[in-house]
Amino acid sequence: MKKTIQLLFITGSMLVLSCKENSETPQSTAPENGVDLSVGQEGVVDETSNPNIVQVASGSKDHTTLVTAVKAAGLVTSLSNAGPFTVFAPTNAAFDKLPEGTVEGLLKPDKKGDLENILGYHTYVGSLKTEYMQDGQEFDMVFGGKVKITKDGDKTFVNGSEIVASIPTANGIIHVIGDVLLPK
Repeated sequence: MKKTIQLLFITGSMLVLSCKENSETPQSTAPENGVDLSVGQEGVVDETSNPNIVQVASGSKDHTTLVTAVKAAGLVTSLSNAGPFTVFAPTNAAFDKLPEGTVEGLLKPDKKGDLENILGYHTYVGSLKTEYMQDGQEFDMVFGGKVKITKDGDKTFVNGSEIVASIPTANGIIHVIGDVLLPK
């Protein structure tokens, strides 16, 4: 009995000493594009995991407008969660095709709901690989509306916009497209 108490005391002491509190305050690591990836699920970084959808998009020079829009709509955390998600990701050039002032107008705080709807129309809950998409298929998107898949030989299109690249991520897949999809 005495040895058991001594053993428990030693084990408890070692546990207390090994759980020393770290008094350093974590530093924010907001990248140049302004998306703070140091909080919530979007802040999880390790040396072996693949990056999530937001992390991949944040690293793309061709998707800075999309990342700005995701941030303005408050969707960084949502698109960093486990998913899986499929995001049809318009390039900066796709946003440039919109009438002048459209993007700037949507980034205003009073247009957050409209921006969420447009971005939600680019997001599907599930992982859609192009090799499994069939001509004529339709998919219900996050914020309502359906997108239609068409095939022309080896090319795959979503609502008439060609999928020019597909990038697998830790929480789904990004399909790069050359147009902004607008709900019908």
